[in-house]
Amino acid sequence: MCPTRTPRPSSMGRMTLLDETALVFEGGGMRASNTAGVVAMLLEEELAFPHAFGISAGVTHAFNYASRDAWRARNAFTSFVEDPDFGGPRCFAEGKGWFNADYIYGEACQPDGPFRFLFQDFLDSPTDATISAFCVETGEPSYWSKADMPTLDRSLLMARASGTMPGFMPPVELDGLTWVDGALGPSGGIPLEAAIDKGFERFVVVMTRPRSYVKARPNPAPLRALFRDMPHVADALADRWLCYNRTRERLFELEESGRALLFFAEGAETAISNRELNLDKLIASYEAGYVQALEWKERLFEFVA
Repeated sequence: MCPTRTPRPSSMGRMTLLDETALVFEGGGMRASNTAGVVAMLLEEELAFPHAFGISAGVTHAFNYASRDAWRARNAFTSFVEDPDFGGPRCFAEGKGWFNADYIYGEACQPDGPFRFLFQDFLDSPTDATISAFCVETGEPSYWSKADMPTLDRSLLMARASGTMPGFMPPVELDGLTWVDGALGPSGGIPLEAAIDKGFERFVVVMTRPRSYVKARPNPAPLRALFRDMPHVADALADRWLCYNRTRERLFELEESGRALLFFAEGAETAISNRELNLDKLIASYEAGYVQALEWKERLFEFVA
């Protein structure tokens, strides 16, 4: 079962505020177990970026980072899978999705839930957060920041929309429209363009894939057959490889010019599926990411200085 959560003192008053640099989290489902180690390191070092951007699993990172919740940062992608209501084949067969979003973004995050989201700390944080989801009806992404999330339930529903994998989780109804994973937008799952649109010119970007990774072009025919009732989703899935690789190329250009610092998940422990539910593998991925984050820390300090 999930570990017992103990209260923690707020560290917001001790945070070192940074200016002009955006913190960007790639999605990737349970591959985010690795980059959760980066979130934990950032909170331990008490660095406060002015704005965190996240898509899909990266939304959980952005929320945990903004609310200064290192406990949740680690356990959301590790011990949470021990909860029988988290997901898996049974939940998928029951129509709840491979990840049981009703529970993960609902009951579990409430004030009396095992993975409660510290919503008031999130609102009080000096770090704003922007997330994105893809609209099924229009084929366009929407971007939501803290100003769009006045209540706990609304913030959780928006986070759920951003992380809803088409075909593996039921779509989300919000404001009269239907939403799925924000990774289907033009960024391909790395919300760089959202940070640029907010006026940022420097970026710390946390990636759940290795530096050498290049997304392969899929066969569009099965996608169009599977999502024949959602043509915009089918088109976006067919084109995602192009959007994703294009964003990575832009990141490499920014890195070369000194405007971006990039973290890439590396090592055998990180080579897990975005739907991984094996606790031992997830813990190994987290611990590898945390060790790598400690090694990367000096470069981070030099960049933000």
